[in-house]
Amino acid sequence: MSSEVHPVDEVLPLPRLLALGLQHVLVMYAGAVAVPLIIGRALKLPPEDVAFLISADLFACGLATLVQCLGFPGVGIRLPVMMGVTFASVGPMLSMAAAPDIGLLGIYGSVITAGLFGIVAAPFISRLLPLFPPVVTGSIILVIGISLMRVGINWAGGGLPTLTKVVDGVAGSFPNPAYGQLQGLGISLFVLLVILGLIRWGTGFLANVSVLLGIIAGAVLASALGVMHFDKVAAASWGAIVIPFRFGMPQFHLVPILTMCIVMIVVMIESLGMFLALGDITGKSIDREALTKGLRADGVGTLLGGVFNTFPYTSFSQNVGLVSVTGVRSRWVTVTGGGIMLVLGLLPKLAALVEAVPLVVLGGAGLVMFGMVAATGARILTSVDFRTNRYNLFIVAISIGFGMIPLAAPGFFRNFPHDLQPLLESGILLCAVVSVLLNAFFNGVSGAAAAEADAAAVASSAQHV
Repeated sequence: MSSEVHPVDEVLPLPRLLALGLQHVLVMYAGAVAVPLIIGRALKLPPEDVAFLISADLFACGLATLVQCLGFPGVGIRLPVMMGVTFASVGPMLSMAAAPDIGLLGIYGSVITAGLFGIVAAPFISRLLPLFPPVVTGSIILVIGISLMRVGINWAGGGLPTLTKVVDGVAGSFPNPAYGQLQGLGISLFVLLVILGLIRWGTGFLANVSVLLGIIAGAVLASALGVMHFDKVAAASWGAIVIPFRFGMPQFHLVPILTMCIVMIVVMIESLGMFLALGDITGKSIDREALTKGLRADGVGTLLGGVFNTFPYTSFSQNVGLVSVTGVRSRWVTVTGGGIMLVLGLLPKLAALVEAVPLVVLGGAGLVMFGMVAATGARILTSVDFRTNRYNLFIVAISIGFGMIPLAAPGFFRNFPHDLQPLLESGILLCAVVSVLLNAFFNGVSGAAAAEADAAAVASSAQHV
């Protein structure tokens, strides 16, 4: 019997592990901190609380990555995966944040329940794979990117175009005087140009971290112009413990829980495709048991996220692409990356520094990050047969149309029951439900083998965008 170690399980020398692990962290860092920034600012939390959300997110990223890569009995696919907060949850969480009776504690309650649901549902999710062919998955990811572009555009503008002010007990809206200032727009454009320049002329590792380097360049410019302030950074401590339930005990509301469980299903379907593609890239055989362990780790990561004051977790596609680009297949590289994320999460001063980055700096990066999500969906849709199967045109057209309702007409569903608002105000979930139903109606459900091939093709397309 051969005792040869598979490249996935190969332990590399420590200096190389540290360098390659740091590379994985840098590739995902900008995306990893984006969601706590979005949610924290949507909830109008004070800067120190937003900084804590970032620290908690980095810490939970590390924990979830270690669970997935190290593996425990029944949990973890043991492949080179980096875990981060999924953007699919942003739309629903923004709706929950806007609801006065839900807020942050209601979000955490829905995240914890969705994590438990993911743990229980993992063995059954692979059987749902036939419901998510490329025509469905591509439509959903396209709507995710388009929905998030609104956030990126407002970042570039310097916040929200209108502000709400309460006068004599009456709430009124007025234009934000800081919105669209030429200096802020210039900083956003500078960040965008730096990122595009690095993508165009950078190679290898430099191109992979172009978003992060663009943010750093923008922060330097903003600091030189007096836009970026470091008071909170100076006041932050060098080390702290990420305390579970720091904001209070989670609250549980039925509709947000159901909404987040639907998000969890979508996330786990996307993870299936990523796992199948990663198995092909690394030459590691992936059977149903391995898939179940990987999906269960998604649930455990999401559960840990809710406990440690953060959000749902999934595998990051850009890191799957990095494995393909570098050819380094060892899972111990991402184990090292997870360890680095844990350390970063325990350094509040670093989190405060990230929080101090002005919105206009993030705007230039957001246009790239969120646009790339939309481009991923568009690329997946290029593999769909529109020529001989005209039904696919209707599936994409109608599902994207439904997904655009909350963006184009925010008050469209205002006369529906209040408890349904978090669901109806999420274009992503509307698109997911409508596309699945339309695909089942027009095309039926494909076999398991065909579905696995589709999922691998979707992941391969996604990782190269």
